[in-house]
Amino acid sequence: MTFIPKLTAASRSRDSIVCVGLDPEAELIPESLGRGPQAAVRFLRRIVRATSDYVCAYKPNLAFYERYGSAAMDVLTLTLQTIPDDIPVILDAKRGDVPNTAAAYASALFDSFRADAATVAPYVGLDSIEPFCSGGRYALVLARTSNPGAGDFQDLETGGRPLYERVVERCVARFPAESCGFVVGATYPDEAKRLRALAPDRLFLMPGVGTQGADVAIAIRAALDERGGGVLPSASRSVTYAARDSDFERAAAQAAKAFRDAANAAREQIAAGGMGGRSPLDS
Repeated sequence: MTFIPKLTAASRSRDSIVCVGLDPEAELIPESLGRGPQAAVRFLRRIVRATSDYVCAYKPNLAFYERYGSAAMDVLTLTLQTIPDDIPVILDAKRGDVPNTAAAYASALFDSFRADAATVAPYVGLDSIEPFCSGGRYALVLARTSNPGAGDFQDLETGGRPLYERVVERCVARFPAESCGFVVGATYPDEAKRLRALAPDRLFLMPGVGTQGADVAIAIRAALDERGGGVLPSASRSVTYAARDSDFERAAAQAAKAFRDAANAAREQIAAGGMGGRSPLDS
């Protein structure tokens, strides 16, 4: 099953439109689990078990695995094996390189690690994105990222329009909705609203909820499509590290449930206001 149908099915079965990041930060893992790669695996396995009833996707960021050096791929593989088969995995790799190298990156993420989707940086060009969108694969292209410095380059004008809008326009023209969506930071709702007008049928992965300070209701209100879907708000540390003591599993479960419920409440409120009913994420 390709990414969008799998995401939609997971969303329906769990009544959830939220994604949780799985990023092993060694200094934040409870000391009771030990230290090193084995502690990361123990921790992430328990986080997945605690939160899997409340999420429709997981997003491991490869940078946090690569910090484990030669053990990195083992930590990632063992973590991925813990995720229920019906929940899609977005590998947050932000790859972007010349076409033959991009093809190798795409093969690693989708064929070796069996990702359902991957984040992709567009700076090298459309031909660098192509390998992540072909053969049933799905790319989430960085458009407007959630970090404070996003505007340093993304706001640069090209023909009187910001660069991030041009990126979205070009990708929409080149790649179909079933193989390409966008990363749009929940921290920039005004920009998200403009991008929704340019990409009415695309999924927006919206990181930045929680520790980065974005409000999930404001983000959803800005980016929801006309059918009441098309958004995948994402939180990482605020869920995964909701507590750092022996009670970390219960805290993560509570945080994931609260995140899911807040996102659903926002959609219900918008629907009640006449925007449309609840719909699948693939709008």
